[in-house]
Amino acid sequence: MSARISRRFAQLKAEGRAAFVPFITAGDPDLKTSAALLAALPAAGADLIELGMPFSDPMADGPAVQAASIRALAAGTTLADVLALVVAHRWTDPETPIILMGYYNPIYSYGAERFLDDANAAGVDGLIVVDLPPEHDDELCLPALARDMSFIRLASPTTDDTRLPTVLKNTTGFVYYVAIAGITGTKSADAAQVSRAVDRLRQHTDLPIAVGFGIRTPEQAAAIARTADAAVVGSAIVSTLEASLDPRGQATAETVAQTIALVRDLAEGVHHARDK
Repeated sequence: MSARISRRFAQLKAEGRAAFVPFITAGDPDLKTSAALLAALPAAGADLIELGMPFSDPMADGPAVQAASIRALAAGTTLADVLALVVAHRWTDPETPIILMGYYNPIYSYGAERFLDDANAAGVDGLIVVDLPPEHDDELCLPALARDMSFIRLASPTTDDTRLPTVLKNTTGFVYYVAIAGITGTKSADAAQVSRAVDRLRQHTDLPIAVGFGIRTPEQAAAIARTADAAVVGSAIVSTLEASLDPRGQATAETVAQTIALVRDLAEGVHHARDK
């Protein structure tokens, strides 16, 4: 398991608060803007960062994140560019865990072993590869674990107690619970249902439990953070970024500021969720 991830969750547990995990797509709408966002996220309250690897067919993602991938690919963003973003970021931020999230096709095209070596050298702490099930752990999961990179699995409302041990078997870092059935950004998470799901997951694992999908506001993030170990927000952040772009889909002078303002508000909601 990544030492940075385990240290961060241990620190947050000692402080009695949950983690806030923002998601952005690398290269959206361009690499310069992504670098500026990455640089600003930790000070805005990001405890861990999910960095999306753009892909032309992101089947688990809703319209906002799909559009972000399209913009990033249109700007020419490659998987090598994503790793270069992490390399550059590590010069100024050696501690915030970075998790790459995406799909297996670009990794396969890059070369799985080469990708893992390069990601490890870049300072990537973990991977979420949504279309690579546990039955194919030999492909990427086990080689990642051999490099002390965390491999984070998704559990969902449809993951029953029979399937769950298989999902959790080689999961490290944390468990990512998908709060809604379906694609990202289309529904709102129900805090009561999430609380019950988190309780059920804790019966099967000692790993931290992060909850994502369907969290759009600071209030919703706070409600999730009262029971989960982390709240993950993606579509709302990506939508705010999109709304700041000019008619050609290019960054404006307000893009970073408006996006980071939302991140700060969401982080405040998460970090103060358990205050007396």
